[in-house]
Amino acid sequence: MNHSELEKRAKTLRLNALTLAAGMKSGTFKSLYRGHGMEFSGVREYLRGDDVRAIDWNVSARMSRPFVKMFEEERELDVFLVVDDSFSMGTGGGRQSKLETAIDAASIITLASEKNSSPVGAVIFDGAINFSCAPKRGAEQSLILLSQFERMRSKTERSNGSALDAALKGAWKLLKKRSLVIIISDFRTEGWASPLAKLAQKNDVVAVRVTDRQDSELPRIGSVKFKDPETGTLSVLPTSDARFSRQWRESDERRVQAWQKECIRRSAVPLEISTDEDAASSLIHFFNERKMA
Repeated sequence: MNHSELEKRAKTLRLNALTLAAGMKSGTFKSLYRGHGMEFSGVREYLRGDDVRAIDWNVSARMSRPFVKMFEEERELDVFLVVDDSFSMGTGGGRQSKLETAIDAASIITLASEKNSSPVGAVIFDGAINFSCAPKRGAEQSLILLSQFERMRSKTERSNGSALDAALKGAWKLLKKRSLVIIISDFRTEGWASPLAKLAQKNDVVAVRVTDRQDSELPRIGSVKFKDPETGTLSVLPTSDARFSRQWRESDERRVQAWQKECIRRSAVPLEISTDEDAASSLIHFFNERKMA
């Protein structure tokens, strides 16, 4: 992207982050917030038993009756992102790749956390752990994370396989306080269920599965050679065959259903975001729905 496109993207992300921040702060996960100070929220009329030290003398003089100041506890929520940068994330036939969808999701969550003054950290992995940092608060931390996410777009070398299990184990060791952990991956690997369960014992976990239309339906263009992006295995798939198309779709349905059941069983909240959808809108809708639940 050129400079003007980057500026436009940054502006859009920050506008969406404002909406997402409100949803994150008032949703089901608000129980994770910890108090760290008091913030003035307004005044009300004095009631018998109120602390006289809380009287707002200026307002009371104007209204000719006593009013007291009200304060709300400022609250913060530690947020931790687990972001998949493996080869399979580079695939997709939607408006963008799975990887680009994941980057957008991770970026807006980071900005929303900054807006809420919430410490935010992340781990990024492919076949190995490439980046990891504990949650910290502030614009500098957000810039570090956003830079790491943007580097994923232009990265040319990756380790084969997926270290999702190691990333989850690492998050469990790294997080010292109860946090909101958001995993962004296509979950096309094994071995993640047990470390997910352990992580969810002391944290609230949202498992975001990035999906693409080609997961369930390939374009019908005859017999085509496909290469598994993780293992390098070559296969010839008869994409125009009706039976094959049905089996491909049913296989994906079973895989997604098994993933959903496993997440729920392990006390994680499953969320699907398609490459055809706007990641920001999907996240905002999710947190608003959690607020209403």
